[in-house]
Amino acid sequence: MKRSPSKRGFVPAFKKNKLGMVGLVGVALFIMVGLAAPLLAAYPKGYGTELYMKPSLLHPFGTDGLGLDILSQIIWGARTSIYVSFVAVLLAFAIGVPAGLVSGYFKGWAGGVIDTLIDVFLTLPILPLIIVIAAVIGSSIGNVAVVIGLFSWPSLARVTRNATLRVSEMQFVEAARCLGIKKRAILFKHILIVIIGPILVNLTLVMATSVLSEAGLSFLGLGDPTTWSWGTIIKKAWDAGAVIDTPNPWWWWFSPSMAIILYVVCFNSLGNAINDALNPKSRD
Repeated sequence: MKRSPSKRGFVPAFKKNKLGMVGLVGVALFIMVGLAAPLLAAYPKGYGTELYMKPSLLHPFGTDGLGLDILSQIIWGARTSIYVSFVAVLLAFAIGVPAGLVSGYFKGWAGGVIDTLIDVFLTLPILPLIIVIAAVIGSSIGNVAVVIGLFSWPSLARVTRNATLRVSEMQFVEAARCLGIKKRAILFKHILIVIIGPILVNLTLVMATSVLSEAGLSFLGLGDPTTWSWGTIIKKAWDAGAVIDTPNPWWWWFSPSMAIILYVVCFNSLGNAINDALNPKSRD
């Protein structure tokens, strides 16, 4: 049976990509910071006495209008971002991959219905729908993560479908059919292993865009006000006039903005490196 690219080809090709290695290290750091947030910083709450303090050794990212340490907010915001990203990825994978496999493998009505459903979702104005649904069901961080995940599956399903269409006509799939292997086993034990590369690439994009979506919802006031996130920090800075008014504590909105940018860039770099390493031409 045909299998995914071997480690002998993929790993050396990935290591040669410097941006990919930087992205991998960055992703690992974000995940570790998010998971270890309780050990790295106290949860920012209440009021402090040092308002609008500029970045210093005591407060590397400064303080906000309530005297709270912004570095602590960013650390706990990383925890929220990791949570939202992984929930969105799990939902997108659980819905999008099976839908794409069925749509690409079965040529009858089942595949046609799923393919039409994918096309419909891809043409919908996603951001307005996310805003409306988040406003209706509530703004808890769990609800926000689920809504983002439910609208992240169509692109993953389309990638999976296209890859399945290409692989399903290969000889090892025909051999599996001739051996009487069940269709479910062919889909999930044989085809999925071969097409896992482009799926992984798309999942890194979901990880990045989910944080952008959460930050956008939080900035619009539809995020969870009881949970720290990078979008919530920017929202608080904007509401306090820290972005356009004078005096302008630039560090209040600059730090979370840079965290969002670095998070997205790291996952995009990782995805591009995986894609390049899986491309046989890039390994020659």
